[in-house]
Amino acid sequence: MPRTFIARESFSLSPSVALQKTLEAARKWGPEGVLAFDLDSTLLDNRPRQAKIVRDFGKARGLSLLQACKPDCFISGWDLEDALLRCGLSQDELAGCMVEVRRFWQERFFSSAYCIEDIPLPGAKAYVDACLKTGAQLIFITGRPEEMEEGTIACLKKHGMPTPGGRVHLLMKPSAQKDEDLFKRQAHNRIPSLGELIAVFDNEPTHINDYARQFPDALAFWLDTGHSGRDVELLPSIIPLSSFDIF
Repeated sequence: MPRTFIARESFSLSPSVALQKTLEAARKWGPEGVLAFDLDSTLLDNRPRQAKIVRDFGKARGLSLLQACKPDCFISGWDLEDALLRCGLSQDELAGCMVEVRRFWQERFFSSAYCIEDIPLPGAKAYVDACLKTGAQLIFITGRPEEMEEGTIACLKKHGMPTPGGRVHLLMKPSAQKDEDLFKRQAHNRIPSLGELIAVFDNEPTHINDYARQFPDALAFWLDTGHSGRDVELLPSIIPLSSFDIF
């Protein structure tokens, strides 16, 4: 089959056109093609999970302001301190509880019990459904540890999104302690066993740059939804994507 990749055109493609061309290429490749997606802040919005953790901390410590925490308090994605201030805590109150709330958050964020709170990002379900209809392989490559598998699958089912089985694959870190950057790079080696990578989607600049270097013929989309905050410059070939709603 002739190559149908369009990565070298990505400099001139609008995000909406690139999403459509990805589907076109996936239809041509069928089960020999692969589309790879991260989960957190790529397909799924975990701010409801984070807000639930803060509310539970507030309830456990009798902090009424935190008991009213909403997902919108996490406007900068992963900044917990900023979210608590937006809940109404003063700087002194924040300083007094930050160590404890971080520990409380860490114990719960990477758990099946809480990830059921996640919701699809705008347009994500529709686009992933469209990808699955092309006949291509889908692989969710996530930094979530394997102990979150049950909750992750339950969340996907809850929102009618594809779940592992058949042409849908889920690749998770073996443990929470494993370095996520290293895990993602090692996961690259698993993709060729499924087929040719057509496109990949991730919110972390480091990770999407790594994909672009490893798979220069694939389209690489960066979800501008929030990330770890590391100062990493995107490679010129990366396509910034604010939402799947534009497809």
